Amino acid sequence: MLAAARFIDIHVLQSVPFANLNRDDTNSVKTVQYGNTMRTRVSSQSWKRAVRTVFEQRIGQAALRTRRIGERVAHELEQRGWPQDLAQRAGGHAAAASGIKFELAKNPAEPKQSLPNKVLTNAMVYVPQTAVTELADLATQHRDALEQAKDIKKPADKSILPTDQVEAVLRSRNGVINLFGRMLAEIDDAGVDGAVQVAHALTTHETDIELDYFSAVDDITAEWNDATGSGHMGHAEFSAGTFYRYATIDLRDLITNIGDEPQAARELTSAFLASFITSLPQAKKNSTAPHTIPDLVHLSVRDDRPLSYAAAFEKPVRAHAQGGFAETSRAQLADYAQAANTLLGTTGILTAGWASLETKDLTGLGERHDSFDDMITTALNAAALHNEAHA
Repeated sequence: MLAAARFIDIHVLQSVPFANLNRDDTNSVKTVQYGNTMRTRVSSQSWKRAVRTVFEQRIGQAALRTRRIGERVAHELEQRGWPQDLAQRAGGHAAAASGIKFELAKNPAEPKQSLPNKVLTNAMVYVPQTAVTELADLATQHRDALEQAKDIKKPADKSILPTDQVEAVLRSRNGVINLFGRMLAEIDDAGVDGAVQVAHALTTHETDIELDYFSAVDDITAEWNDATGSGHMGHAEFSAGTFYRYATIDLRDLITNIGDEPQAARELTSAFLASFITSLPQAKKNSTAPHTIPDLVHLSVRDDRPLSYAAAFEKPVRAHAQGGFAETSRAQLADYAQAANTLLGTTGILTAGWASLETKDLTGLGERHDSFDDMITTALNAAALHNEAHA
């Protein structure tokens, strides 16, 4: 009997030009000190959101993370023809019935004044996009009562909508939530353990932060030529480099979340892997357009444990003799993979493969594939074969 496939590890090397994919609270490039050298970093949250956006498009499902679920329901009801004041009252009651503590949004013109029915839940709810329709339908069922109800004006006010039905909607999930998980402790049984783990991306080599000074021309001044100087001046931080990215999918957790549906698990896994490969955070995209593709992607199906190759770059990569870090990064990744597999043994690896712009053979990364799609299909076929034999 073959061992069961448990994890699919994905390793990506990707060269990104002059960009700032992920900024901190001061608009600075995020960094990390690793191997006693400064690296450019992109947080897992940033890249995961980029992956989720592409993933939702691929599977045709969407999820909504917000504190303003009541306002979204009100908007839906207005689109159905409800009077604005009644729709807003219904939205406030829908949010207040969630069982989550809430506050009322403040009036921008009068910061000390709360806006009736503008309910902000203290925790962000994370629900399928279809939950908005379901909550609007529930409000429609109770429209007569809502017409007679009072506005939600303070956190102590109670909703006339049934809390159990609202909470049931907020517990609902789809493929996005089943894969990425959900943290919502305020509602019993609403939490979902994510089947995906995503690491922070970091450059394989030391990087410097570049300070870009810029100015903007005032068109009228330029046309009339009646003054000197620019209309605006400023500066921004950027960096460039070859990133190592890593994620793993726990197939057992995914099956637990969706039930015994192998085909659904395959479709979600395939969509995630493809989305992880092609996604890119969108910060400052209009001024940098850093739309590269990965230099190399390596997939490994394992039955023992996930294995990141980030330690391959604890010693920063040196540039190739002719310049560039991509080629030396690919070689260092392959060398580390071979050494790690020799040390651990290969019994936990059910299949491994890679696809790359690299023309050389990279011993240690498994079978070479011509395309990312072919590599993903091969990995999923192997995982399915092992799991069917193990059943």
